[in-house]
Amino acid sequence: MRMPSDDHDLLVRDCQLLVVDGATEIPGGWIALRDGRVAAVGGPDTAPPSAARTVSAAGRLVTPGLVNTHHHIYQNLTRSFGPAVNGTLFDWLTALYPLWSALDAEAVHLSTYIGIAELLMGGCTTSADHLYVHPRPRLVDAQIRTAQEIGFRFHATRGSMTRSVEDGGLPPRCVTQTDDEVLADSERVVTAYHDPSPGALIRVALAPCSPFSVTRELMVETAELAERLDVRLHTHLAEDGDEDTFCQETHGCRPVEYFASVGWMSDRTWVAHCIRPDGPERARLAAAGVGVAHCPSSNMLIGGGTAAVREMRELGMPVGIGCDGSASTDHASLWMETRGALLLARYRGGPAAMNARDALDMATRGSARCLGRADELGHLRPGACGDLVVWDTHEVALAGSFTDPVEAWLRCGPSRAWTTIVAGRVLVDQGEPQLPALEEKLREHARVARRIQRLK
Repeated sequence: MRMPSDDHDLLVRDCQLLVVDGATEIPGGWIALRDGRVAAVGGPDTAPPSAARTVSAAGRLVTPGLVNTHHHIYQNLTRSFGPAVNGTLFDWLTALYPLWSALDAEAVHLSTYIGIAELLMGGCTTSADHLYVHPRPRLVDAQIRTAQEIGFRFHATRGSMTRSVEDGGLPPRCVTQTDDEVLADSERVVTAYHDPSPGALIRVALAPCSPFSVTRELMVETAELAERLDVRLHTHLAEDGDEDTFCQETHGCRPVEYFASVGWMSDRTWVAHCIRPDGPERARLAAAGVGVAHCPSSNMLIGGGTAAVREMRELGMPVGIGCDGSASTDHASLWMETRGALLLARYRGGPAAMNARDALDMATRGSARCLGRADELGHLRPGACGDLVVWDTHEVALAGSFTDPVEAWLRCGPSRAWTTIVAGRVLVDQGEPQLPALEEKLREHARVARRIQRLK
């Protein structure tokens, strides 16, 4: 049986397995995209429609694009910075804040350009980013313009810090702002760039860095502003034992209790890490609909513990995957993070704690729930955004794997994106980013990174 003959923009065919969502997988499937949306999916018993462009999956696994719920892209300018690699979270931050004080619009543009290229190569089609260091004005603007230039689906989170070392915090004064500056610019950025329409490429959330890096007043007023502007909220929460100590000494309570007291216990909120809440605290977060960005590589490299992901998912919490900042994780591959989530869950909870489909579900549908976009991201049902990945794993690595392509995708490897499609546009083709300026941007990035790291 042949589908109607009206031309579709793009057809991906000859898939080994097309993963539509957690309930539907189509061996030998195809998927047609039109106007940046999924128009139709089918199997080998249905002839696909004609299309302006056809991409052969050549027997490869095809999944929805992976969704990154937490990142600090600018930190690829200080990747694997030697003096900071072996410290605790607070040691690491204290070493790097002085370097990040040199950020300017050029540095943010270049780090964002390279960061998006890396995300696309790792199968990511949507990414949130948490830019919370503001030594100069309008750095978020530079990020958003770069994402628009590439055509990447981007959730900018306007971060902030107001407590410097002089106020009992960690960062130097030069990278912090006042409450009034943060609130005024947060509203400006939302008004200028946030697109609430279906299929939007650019959205904005409000994101104080953490409850211990801003004032109580800013946490409260940011939550109120997000409600008024109808945007989402993001922050770090309960990541480290030092945070527990700080909250007890400063606020007389644990971080989750403080989080609730400032009005953040809401289904418009998702938080990064969330390692240290106990069982009742997890239940409270789940009941409020708070989402969690699970960052496995960062957790392991910093060594501060990891989120109770299985327990959170069993409570119904939205749990997604985040790659975190490049200066702690040192890569931006969502494939690596998804594999890391699988391994870490099984290490922590045994072989029944997670399988590859669970991990894929976190990196797609779970992440989309965190960003408030479960209706159109994280799956490939007709009407969804046309964001998908054709995966490539070398035949040597796959030798002997015949029975389950999804398990093989994470158990074997390494895997990379052979084709990455965002809103129906091919941004990675045959493993290579389709970004004409990439070579030049890499040269400029190296120059700026050396300047920021104070290298000759």
